Amino acid sequence: MATFIAIDAMGGDYGLEVTIPASLQALKDNSSLHLILVGDQDEISLRIQREGGEYSKRVTIQHASQQVGMDELPSSALRKKKDSSMRVAINQVKDGAAGACVSAGNTGALMATSRFVLKMLPGIDRPAISAELPTKLGTCYMLDLGANIEATPESLLQFAVMGAELVSAVSGGAKSNPSIGLLNIGEEEIKGNEMVKRAAALLSASDLNYYGFVEGDDIFKGTVDVVVCDGFVGNIALKASEGIAHMVSHFIKYEFKRNLLTKMVALIAMPILNRFKQRIDPSNYNGASLLGLRGIVVKSHGGTDVKGFCNAIKVAAAEVEHAIPAKIEAHLHNTFIDS
Repeated sequence: MATFIAIDAMGGDYGLEVTIPASLQALKDNSSLHLILVGDQDEISLRIQREGGEYSKRVTIQHASQQVGMDELPSSALRKKKDSSMRVAINQVKDGAAGACVSAGNTGALMATSRFVLKMLPGIDRPAISAELPTKLGTCYMLDLGANIEATPESLLQFAVMGAELVSAVSGGAKSNPSIGLLNIGEEEIKGNEMVKRAAALLSASDLNYYGFVEGDDIFKGTVDVVVCDGFVGNIALKASEGIAHMVSHFIKYEFKRNLLTKMVALIAMPILNRFKQRIDPSNYNGASLLGLRGIVVKSHGGTDVKGFCNAIKVAAAEVEHAIPAKIEAHLHNTFIDS
């Protein structure tokens, strides 16, 4: 069955330099994928004619006359950029032409526009940004990663429901009852602010597989399948982890280039080093889901490379395949309406 995804081709720090080759790579990797590339029709057409080859048959170009700047205010983008590549790509989802939208553009504008165009699922107050992170035991999902600087206990419960449904679906049933951890400054019940403590009480009373409080190091230990927090804490944790990954990679390269002996050792260790890089490379985990909307929107890091943006497209395709919004809505109905 064909999967159609709309791409904000003009968004991100590098625009078409990244989005076009990444889109073509995604088409190469998935024979059932069809892409709607949204943006300047002439520029996109020229690149597709030059680079598309056989994959151009599964590409549709949708013209958009405007772009949203990476530093543009969300309110301005919402009012003044109704024909932006971002807005038109989201409209493709609303109109049913695409099952998902992928953008590396302005996060605030993407969140505001998605919420305005697609609306929220019943029972959800605010959308949340969720992404997959590497752990010692595989991966976990974390949310919110920046959509909500502040959150209520009820919002954190909603985030937990959405995260649980996402993990259950994308795992293919391998994790039908994923464990949920609430990020805190300690595991003890007496620790944390009142908001976190109240959220813990709600999670304990829910039908979710609630593990309890987890600390920052638990994220990468793989203690739980889903880590829940507000967007302020989550975004800092995410950026810190990305920074550590780049720092470790930098130090390893530096040490192996110190002298002739270390360079020789590096050649011997190259297979191990490549596997290590693969496991911690942020590009392999690029693609954050905007959960809680009546449609699928995936946010790519603005400065990502071709590999990273291609992964974001794959994330969107997986969510379309597993009908994530419908499954979240069903769980929300059972949790907040039938209970």
